[in-house]
Amino acid sequence: MRVGEHLVSSLGKAAGLLSVSVLVLAVVLGYFFQDPDPVQFFSMAEDMKTLEETFRQQNRSCFVLGASGETGGLLLRELLERNVFSKITLIGRRQLTFEGKAYENLVQEVVDFEKLDDYAAAFQGHDVGYCCLGTTRAKAGADGFIRVDHDYVLKSAELAKAGGCSQFHLESSRGADKNSNFLYLKVKGQVEADIEALGFERCAIYRPGVLLVDRQESRPSEWLARKFFSAVSAVLSTPMSIPIQEVAKAMVSNTLRQPEQKTEILENKAIGELGKSAEK
Repeated sequence: MRVGEHLVSSLGKAAGLLSVSVLVLAVVLGYFFQDPDPVQFFSMAEDMKTLEETFRQQNRSCFVLGASGETGGLLLRELLERNVFSKITLIGRRQLTFEGKAYENLVQEVVDFEKLDDYAAAFQGHDVGYCCLGTTRAKAGADGFIRVDHDYVLKSAELAKAGGCSQFHLESSRGADKNSNFLYLKVKGQVEADIEALGFERCAIYRPGVLLVDRQESRPSEWLARKFFSAVSAVLSTPMSIPIQEVAKAMVSNTLRQPEQKTEILENKAIGELGKSAEK
């Protein structure tokens, strides 16, 4: 009995020590990696319903790249629920299957990303483009990662621009920097710069932190990171993570606005605040 009590006591102390360690680490991360205060390019007092109705009356169309992924799938759902576009086109390497009447009017264009020039017509006639396309180095290798996250994304943006698209919304990553020594951040930063150089009337870049979502393909390291940041976010606000639903909501809400800047970069904190504004 005493052994059992000692074990319970030891486990309790270990759990307590772990909790304190998590809190301390969260504070340190929050201090050193704090996002700057969001640029005041949007007002939290804006009436989203009014913005939605105004935008809806403009009878615009959009396309979505990466709708089979977590962010892209939630973005599509958000677009359908808010019903702000008269036409939504999914562009991808395969036909997707959906259930429910909400998906009945979707247009799907199947393309070969290795021969995108042959599918230029799929990118024509859209007002707004959303890109949530991406893979991982572990899944595709270094060359494959660059090809998907840079080459496919940039070529799609080029074709969209040539096809008359005026707005392009790109899901990137926190820490993206074309001068980074880390391949992932370097590629993300480079594609940001290359797309900005295309000269869209409006280019919005979203840099979320760790996406809080239960990914089916998660590797142990990804799963552990998400569990850690989920635990931290439950007790302390941190700029290092964000619920994936907030990213999708922010991308749609930001589309409705008419900012003065031609190019916007929304860091994790700004994405979270804009995403939450859609829930009010």
